[in-house]
Amino acid sequence: MPAINIEDLSEKDKLKMEVEQLRKEVKLERQPVFAPIQDAWLLLQNRKVSKCSEEIKNYIEERSGEDPLVKGVPEDKNPFKEKGGCVIA
Repeated sequence: MPAINIEDLSEKDKLKMEVEQLRKEVKLERQPVFAPIQDAWLLLQNRKVSKCSEEIKNYIEERSGEDPLVKGVPEDKNPFKEKGGCVIA
C-alpha cells in the first residue's frame, strides 16, 4: 500500500479516513480496566481497553530483565564508554 501524504488530501477525504479508522476501532473487543488501588478504580470504573493490552503488558514484563533501559548496560559492554582520558602537558 503506497504512503499517503495527509497534507495533500481534501478536508472531506481526511474526515472519511478518520471515520473509517473509528469504525475499525469500535469493532475491537474490549475489556474492563482493573486498578490495584481503590481510588484509581473509581476513576477507571467505566473505562475499557483493547484485549491485546494485557498481552503487551505480559510481553514487556517477561523481557524487562533483558532490557538495557531497565537493567542498565555493564561497563565492559558499554560502547559509549570513554576509551581513555585526555592528558594536558
